[in-house]
Amino acid sequence: MSSISPAALAYARKHDLHALVVSHDGRIIEEAYGDGCDGSTPHPLYSGAKSFWGVTALCAQNDGLLDLDERVAETFAAWGLEPWKSKVTLRELLQLTSGIGFGGMGLAVPTYAKALDVELKNEPGSKFTYGGIPLQVFGAVLARKLEAAGETPHDYLARRVLDPAGLRVGKWRTLGDGSKPLPTGAFVAPLEWIKYGQFVCERHSDFAPCFKGSKANARYGLGWWLGVKNAPDDLFYASGAAGQAMYVIPSRSLVIVHFAKSSSYKHEAFLKLVFAS
Repeated sequence: MSSISPAALAYARKHDLHALVVSHDGRIIEEAYGDGCDGSTPHPLYSGAKSFWGVTALCAQNDGLLDLDERVAETFAAWGLEPWKSKVTLRELLQLTSGIGFGGMGLAVPTYAKALDVELKNEPGSKFTYGGIPLQVFGAVLARKLEAAGETPHDYLARRVLDPAGLRVGKWRTLGDGSKPLPTGAFVAPLEWIKYGQFVCERHSDFAPCFKGSKANARYGLGWWLGVKNAPDDLFYASGAAGQAMYVIPSRSLVIVHFAKSSSYKHEAFLKLVFAS
């Protein structure tokens, strides 16, 4: 691919484009901007930030800090006192199949302590429910495991993932207790965000568990959405409200960053135009 199709670019511009950056074989081949944005303007990722944490969890597993299939109750004993909570694994938190109900989105992300107190709505593993609270429970577990090292989950994310990727976060929102949220709150410039996509694209086999769906939802892995009609089968993507997206297609060494402020932008419509023959 030498450039994105004119039709795909026109679609993006029609839907309140802020930034579109395309990387092929690790080299940026196209940039387009709108509404006063440019490649160095920090932009909210919204739930696109969820894509950080499956990758981070795998790094932590490789470092011997945790196991994806360990139970939250092994770190927080109170979870072992309730039948459903006693079963919840870290993998289920990241897959959004932990049984926690909808909530914890946007400015409503709870602190770790409040997230740990949330009651489950469904039996773990039985249902996919989108939301931010499971990520905060995972953050509580990771924070406890990092206490001895004097690190926070975001310190660890930076050291093990973002710094190796060469990505600089513009800023990260803080919660009332001074901690940073996991499922949202990051502001990252387009030319920085695409570095993370390149990093994951080049190492996709190392992060393969992130791109495997669950029984409850075959289209969602560990913080990443999986597959879109009219696109290569191996495509996975980070997605946030109002048209934020980062598409990664390892088979084509292709990464596309899309930032916007749109309620009508559709991944499927955009990607159909990108990959139209």
